[in-house]
Amino acid sequence: MDMRKALDAKASSLMVGICIIWGIQQVVLKIAAADISPIMQIAIRSGLSALMVLPLIQLQQGVSLFSKEYFIPGIWIALLFSAEFFLVAEALRYTTASHSVVLLYTAPIFVALGLHWKLPTERLAMIQWGGIFIAFLGIVVTFMGRDDQAVGSDMLLGDVLALIAGIMWALTTISLRLTKLSDAHPTQTLFYQLLGGFVFLFPLAFILGQAEIHWTIIAIGSLAFHTLIMSFMSLMLWFWLLRHYLANHLGVFSFLTPIFGMIFGVLFLNERIELNFIVGTALVVLGVMVVSLHVWIERKLHRFEFIKSPK
Repeated sequence: MDMRKALDAKASSLMVGICIIWGIQQVVLKIAAADISPIMQIAIRSGLSALMVLPLIQLQQGVSLFSKEYFIPGIWIALLFSAEFFLVAEALRYTTASHSVVLLYTAPIFVALGLHWKLPTERLAMIQWGGIFIAFLGIVVTFMGRDDQAVGSDMLLGDVLALIAGIMWALTTISLRLTKLSDAHPTQTLFYQLLGGFVFLFPLAFILGQAEIHWTIIAIGSLAFHTLIMSFMSLMLWFWLLRHYLANHLGVFSFLTPIFGMIFGVLFLNERIELNFIVGTALVVLGVMVVSLHVWIERKLHRFEFIKSPK
């Protein structure tokens, strides 16, 4: 029997806080980029966070990190996680934090498409196809209206990288659903991703010549934020909420993340948000909401039709 609860004030407050943290992470990465490259920040935070998660795994009974049934798909998940954040790091070199967070959070659309293709129980309803169309229209709109050719070409590259990062995130989610890792404890799958982020991205930072670190207050503060708050605390809270509250209710709040990302980009980085990007973001968020909340929307529509129909 599922003992998960509907959202209360406590869970709602925690979800808003988590969305703020997730929304500001790209902004913090970009603020500290002059002292430590985004890829090095992500590599170090992943390694340190993995060390913090490991003792929690050892407290869980029946967890086997290196058994074949978990370890092999764990390597695949680690590769996808590393690819996602490598693309995020590279995207931040060319585009704004606002653009990167919005395009990254198109992931639910690709998750829905992937699961529709692989699982009969995840077939998309007609209203979800409408949401996907709205979201893809929003993506197209966000890529329109580049007024300066030089700046526009660099930003276009960054936007494309951020969008591909969203696809990598979707592939990670789909893989978690379709492999044996769907039965594993959440801290175990998180550990694979964090360890992979360090193992793959740390040497890559040296290969790409992005390993230099200036140990300024900003660099240290960014690493502390990403290690303690972003990669450890917020994710642990997220998994705790998933174990105690209904996932579809929690998912509603995730739509706040790109909004917070845009706000923080403007406030802390003085980023300029183009009108077409605002319109595109609204369409993307609306499309993702329709896809994710289709059951609730259909229930409301049926109730409305019942009320309007003649007695």
